[in-house]
Amino acid sequence: MAKRKPNGAGTVTRRKDGRYQAAVYVPQPDGTTARKYVYGATWEECDHKRQELVERARQGIATPTRSQKLAEWLPYWLEHFIKPERKRTTHAKYETHVRLYLVPLLGSKGLESLSPRDVRTFLAKVTKLSSAATAKESHRVLRSALTAACRDELIVRNVAMLVPTPRVTSREVKPWTLDQTLTFLAAARRDPLYAAFVLAIALGMRRGEIVGLRWSWVDLENRVLWVGRQLQRVGGELYEDTTKNSKRRPVPLPRICVAALRWHRMRQDEARRAAGEKWDETGYVFTTRTGRPIEPTNLYRSFVRIAKAADIPVIRLHDARHGCATLLVACGVPPRVVMEILGHSQIGLTMNVYTHVAQETQREALGNMDRLLKRRH
Repeated sequence: MAKRKPNGAGTVTRRKDGRYQAAVYVPQPDGTTARKYVYGATWEECDHKRQELVERARQGIATPTRSQKLAEWLPYWLEHFIKPERKRTTHAKYETHVRLYLVPLLGSKGLESLSPRDVRTFLAKVTKLSSAATAKESHRVLRSALTAACRDELIVRNVAMLVPTPRVTSREVKPWTLDQTLTFLAAARRDPLYAAFVLAIALGMRRGEIVGLRWSWVDLENRVLWVGRQLQRVGGELYEDTTKNSKRRPVPLPRICVAALRWHRMRQDEARRAAGEKWDETGYVFTTRTGRPIEPTNLYRSFVRIAKAADIPVIRLHDARHGCATLLVACGVPPRVVMEILGHSQIGLTMNVYTHVAQETQREALGNMDRLLKRRH
């Protein structure tokens, strides 16, 4: 007596036209199940396709019974691929591109029917609506989503890889000169966040790393601090996360940072006594009057306010990292050491700064040569 197939193994039957048909219940991207049909000229060919569907179902791999629309796949990809594996800031950024550009402009296209021409048209529209930089980022999001679809065997090729990204003109970073930096520090000396600005300028710490710094990670006696966490606000929630490269790095403290942090700790002790029972002990270095961590955006607002009051150009707080790297390289610090101080994930990021400063040094050296040759002439 033939053995019965277990539940979920599917069936193979012969059609009236002589071909064979297999039917298997398979999971769908939306979490439901549906019957999937495959066909073959022989029983063996059809049964082989049935076994592949059963194996995919056992592994929990979604197999759409119809060509899935991008408007269906992209939210599923965000929820099941990006949200569990990537940082919340990355998920928020990708979700913005999906919501504002990908779904409105490409959502009606099927995964299998999407063509390189569709992608080129999409990039042109996004460039017109926003900018080439936004179109390039949307292309990266689409390419990542289609790569996941390929791995799930929903499509056989990633058409986004066949379309070049728009050419983007890099924004020229113009950090403050040494005189402008000193002017800003002098103007910020009485500000409650003076020590935060010193850390940004002298150590090149990121905004999230500064507001997420805890006293337990600061050793003023041995003049060192550890950078391993950051504070971010995403979706209306302030939360703590790992740093950009997810590594904890020790950073030696120059004397200007030690002095600023000691001064800041005394001010915080005064604020703690003044707040009394209202003080919420969080352990953060930079806090509000009641001990709560400060908002990352408020740090930048104070930065801009002081720069305007000092009558110097307003730059991004992140550009202070470039200024720090410039000063370090100008002092003769090797690029590898600069990379470790700033927490760059790749030496290429540091070398971009190093090359810029090296060119300035070469220009100054050749200027001296020019003066010598003119005098001799």
